[in-house]
Amino acid sequence: MPSKLPIKKPKKIVVIAFIVLIAWVVFAQSCMKFRMSDSEAKKEFAEAGVTINIRNIQVNNKNLHYVITGNNNLPTIFFIHGSPGSWDAFKAYLKDKDLLQRFRMVSIDRPGFGYSNFGQALHLDEQSAIVNTLVQELQNKQQIYLVGHSLGGPLIVQMAADNPALFSGLVILAGSIDAKQEIPEKWRLLLMNNPLKLLVPGALKPSNDELWYLKKDLINLQPKFAAIKCPVYIIHGTKDQLVPYANMAFGVKMLTNAAKVDTITLQNVNHFIPWSNYEDIKKVLLGLGK
Repeated sequence: MPSKLPIKKPKKIVVIAFIVLIAWVVFAQSCMKFRMSDSEAKKEFAEAGVTINIRNIQVNNKNLHYVITGNNNLPTIFFIHGSPGSWDAFKAYLKDKDLLQRFRMVSIDRPGFGYSNFGQALHLDEQSAIVNTLVQELQNKQQIYLVGHSLGGPLIVQMAADNPALFSGLVILAGSIDAKQEIPEKWRLLLMNNPLKLLVPGALKPSNDELWYLKKDLINLQPKFAAIKCPVYIIHGTKDQLVPYANMAFGVKMLTNAAKVDTITLQNVNHFIPWSNYEDIKKVLLGLGK
């Protein structure tokens, strides 16, 4: 009889690698969603003595999740978070007693994040159409202001350009508004529309997609800056490694028809100014409309 060939068993390291891969895929689908549950939000705001209303609106078959604090008869500030993120990026502002005396405040989960069709990234113009619908729904014959951080910066520019009559002022916080400052990251394309996407955890998936879209979106946005007529405030740190400080100069150059463009340079400060420079930003917000 011919001798039997030895059956090679999988190497232990291959088995371990496969198990780790499967564990990571499961982990990636369930973690890093960068969002606060509605029950957690209600509890935290109740402990702070602030009433929070948590709502959803359906626009073009998309869900938009948002929260409101403050008196409905006051001027409104809409807060727009960056990428990734959710409405709770601005929760400290929504609880601030000084701001609550002057404003109704709304913070949204941008489309694709939080509880707004999580994972489904959209282009800036698509996001603008959805969020502007909410703005129109909440109009109360008072001034409306937009505050956008990071990728929320170009979104509020898009929103104001698409419907300039709606808004009385914009506050751009470390906003990525200059297409020239967006270095092409071709590796992002490898993580879109193929099985590798399963390896990207939570909110980093829609973030990866919209950051891939961003450069082209910003190029398309450039001719629309001239439509903005309201005052604009640009705040940026000189040590921002994620969104270059040069975006500020670009904003000043492009906002040719704005009622005014005020700039605040934060020396030796990085990208995370909504939290690190809370008092500086609060001061600007309290000055809106004065």
